[in-house]
Amino acid sequence: MNKLDEIIAHKHSEVERLLPLQDKLQAAAAMRDDFRPFGQALMADPSRLGMIAEIKRASPSAGTISTDFDYLTIARTYEKAGASALSVLTDEKYFQGRLDYLTTIRQEVQIPVLRKDFIIHEVQIYEAVVAGADAILLIVAALDQPTLVRLLEKAHTYQLEVLVEVHNLAELERALDTEARIIGVNNRNLKSFTVDLGTTEALSEEVPEDLILVAESGIKSPEDAARLAACGADALLVGETLMRSSNLLVDLPALRAAKPLDPIKGGLVEG
Repeated sequence: MNKLDEIIAHKHSEVERLLPLQDKLQAAAAMRDDFRPFGQALMADPSRLGMIAEIKRASPSAGTISTDFDYLTIARTYEKAGASALSVLTDEKYFQGRLDYLTTIRQEVQIPVLRKDFIIHEVQIYEAVVAGADAILLIVAALDQPTLVRLLEKAHTYQLEVLVEVHNLAELERALDTEARIIGVNNRNLKSFTVDLGTTEALSEEVPEDLILVAESGIKSPEDAARLAACGADALLVGETLMRSSNLLVDLPALRAAKPLDPIKGGLVEG
């Protein structure tokens, strides 16, 4: 069993424990009306890349990333540094996250907040809405097509925006056969955890221009950001690099301001 399959198997057990609360969560979700526009925030400044700054304590590939995990200070600093939106890991077993981190963070910032988790059932969507999320992640590799379509439609019904994540062409084709408006290309293979920025470069050619393209994972420098901007990425999702930064007020804006690489000179485009 690969790591993604292991995580999804565990998520099914979490969903089973959550199901008795489904009716209550659904009723509460239907009452909420204070959503912040996630996609609009990513595209708000055409002169810069959108930035989804991720709050992540640990991951299966990196282990513990932050030992002094002051998530509220991190969130406030991300916003001050110019993040377009925040991504908050809420998986407890594999990423040491908590859903109440998201709830508390959203009360302290003004930008949209994405729930980053492995969503496999509607009850998790209701839970995300009630917790304060403005958007959720749906991972194509973790869902069959009917479930992907159903969960995407359910999220939109409850006013959540959705980052639909793909890792290869087959998954992208499945994503494009839905109502997806925001496509995330994860440069990290969730089965092997290897990282290749060429994944975004290869798949970007197949993403329609009217959709928002987000490049995820493996982004370590302005040069990486420039490379992804050059292939058409509208926004970046960056976690570990920012979590390890000693100066977010410098490093985050530098990623957002990266210019596309000049394909002839191999350097940054002037201007």
